[in-house]
Amino acid sequence: MGHFPCPTIANGRQLCATRGYRISAVAVQDRATPFASIAPIRKDETLMKAKMLKRLGLVVLVTVFCVSLRAQTTSDPANLPQRDGSHDFDFLIGDWKAHVRRLPDRLNNSNVWVEYDGISNHHKILDSNSNFEEFDVTSADKKLRIKAQTLRLYNPTTRQWSIYLLDVNEGTIEQAHVVGSFSGKRGELYGEDHYKGRAILVRYVWLNISPKAARMEQSFSGDGGKTWEVNWICELSR
Repeated sequence: MGHFPCPTIANGRQLCATRGYRISAVAVQDRATPFASIAPIRKDETLMKAKMLKRLGLVVLVTVFCVSLRAQTTSDPANLPQRDGSHDFDFLIGDWKAHVRRLPDRLNNSNVWVEYDGISNHHKILDSNSNFEEFDVTSADKKLRIKAQTLRLYNPTTRQWSIYLLDVNEGTIEQAHVVGSFSGKRGELYGEDHYKGRAILVRYVWLNISPKAARMEQSFSGDGGKTWEVNWICELSR
């Protein structure tokens, strides 16, 4: 496994899983999933609402794209990846079946998981290497549904990826996002967030297993990166 440099985010701050650091207080929504809020399935959704949400998603997409180009900066280029990673997420492009295991009660020594099945579709944006994901899964008992969008942007200057979570139902972009890079077929991205009023670190791990299999894990750390608890496992197949 290759070595991962500590991801560098705006203002030259670094996020590193191997040592603690001061976590700035940022008021954000509780990161209940790595995508969007969970809600019961509604049978009264209409085609008109779906079209409106898609238009809203495109507006959000353009807004985040412009902001991200300015946000990913660093005061020390030596700390950044030294390889071109612009095609690192190419393995995801296309349509997938998704199987999700989600730990609802995080950082509380829980082992009760909820499982979901559905789709995860990924498409490049305007002939760039950035991509947009449409994600829709439902729990086995059909009572819970997670329907959301994810935006992944590549900055050629920092050679890093940023992942933003969108909620088209609420018309919001989650301000807390993760930043990082790949080493071989493994990508690690880190960010800061709050969970139940507690400052935490968030880690995404992406694995390019084969042309027909991929895996994503989300983990939380409440001790500055000394220990991590996995709370989301998404296995993709096609």
